Amino acid sequence: MKKEFSSKWKSSKQTRKQRKYLAKAPLHLRKKIISSQLSTELKKKYNKRNISLRKGDMVLITIGSFKDKKGKISSVDLKKKKVIIEGIQRTKRDGSKVNVVFDASNLKITELNLEDKKRIKKLEDKKINKEPKEHAH
Repeated sequence: MKKEFSSKWKSSKQTRKQRKYLAKAPLHLRKKIISSQLSTELKKKYNKRNISLRKGDMVLITIGSFKDKKGKISSVDLKKKKVIIEGIQRTKRDGSKVNVVFDASNLKITELNLEDKKRIKKLEDKKINKEPKEHAH
């Protein structure tokens, strides 16, 4: 098996190859990998199921000891494929607080950060393209 990343790779049934693909993926593709599903209202609004996470998005934690807590994303780590949420911290034995890192798949986006014009344009384009077309019989 090749050591470097292959851009021609489509898919495989083998888990080890899937894991290898994710581990060796370059940063521009990791951006797509770090995506979360949208809340029901946002799904209807944008006709999209999931979107890549960004700093400033409001998310709901769906799995783990912090389940049902909401927070704003303070940073997205593309190298480690992890997300840090503001205000969600664990207390260490010595009393100091440390941020908890989350996997993108365990989060649900409740509110989007729409400060970026490119992101708004991309969402609007998808919205227009995916509207149901009327069939003429």
